[in-house]
Amino acid sequence: MQAVVIDEFGEPKDVLTAQQVPAPEPGPGEVRIAMSLSPIHNHDLAIIRGVYGYRPPLPAIPGTEAAGVVDAVGPGVDALQVGQRVAIAGVRGAWADSFVARAEQAVPMPDSVPDETACQLLAMPLSALMLLDDLQVRAGEWIVVNAANGAVGRLVNLFAKERGVRVLSLVRGQSSVQALEKLGYGPVLDTESVGWLATGADITGGEPIVRAVDQVSGPAAGDLMALLAPRGELISFGALSGKPLIIDTGAVIFKQAVVKGFWGQQRSSDIDRADYVRLITELVTLAANGTLRLDVQADFALTQAAEAAVVSETPGRNGKVVLHAGTR
Repeated sequence: MQAVVIDEFGEPKDVLTAQQVPAPEPGPGEVRIAMSLSPIHNHDLAIIRGVYGYRPPLPAIPGTEAAGVVDAVGPGVDALQVGQRVAIAGVRGAWADSFVARAEQAVPMPDSVPDETACQLLAMPLSALMLLDDLQVRAGEWIVVNAANGAVGRLVNLFAKERGVRVLSLVRGQSSVQALEKLGYGPVLDTESVGWLATGADITGGEPIVRAVDQVSGPAAGDLMALLAPRGELISFGALSGKPLIIDTGAVIFKQAVVKGFWGQQRSSDIDRADYVRLITELVTLAANGTLRLDVQADFALTQAAEAAVVSETPGRNGKVVLHAGTR
């Protein structure tokens, strides 16, 4: 079969290659899934660069989430059957014609959920739901989120709106402002505009911003700390800038602020099974009734993975970049 392979860690455009490899066979409790679509997440690119929370042994096939069809089942699997359409996250090797995973990880998908949504339903949306739970904010309270026009930012806005939580969204560029406002989210501030930080401090009408979610890191974390209310919390969710957190020490001390990290993969492994099922059921229901739709901006073949990775990191996207197996 065809798969995307890395033989060394490095820049995705330099190390991603398409190769012919043996098709995997499912073992006990496993299924093999013929991949339909698999998204390129920021954490996938971090894994490829060798800077994520774990480094896979090389050579390795990247890809951690996908939608597809079960085409083989291993011994002891009775909850899934060949031909069943599923979505799955938290796997390895999804950027291939097929891959194996534990059967319990696969979530059956109703026909009303398109592949474009199904292939990215279980990683970022679940993280966004768990993040909001961890923020422990009440209806009417304010949070601020940067990189808000990305997948996580949009999801935080959607779920927060459902819960009555107010969100100040920070983006780069007027096109991103317009994209979020078109979806009904606001207020939205362009961090490239003059005086935006002062505007952000006034925009809540004096109500405190009790939580800040940082996906950018670097100096952007300091901007969030400036907006954060005393005794607030800044949650580090990502580092799109590739830089370490740059935060004014005085602001942390005198605001008595808390800075902590959120890692969806670890959070998912710690979650109670009943809560996991509850959140997954909520996500599938929202996707099935059309409330939750996840856009795809560009669709590439496995042979174009290096090009796709570059597009994925190009500013101004309004949807996910995905890979597909075979021909489309």
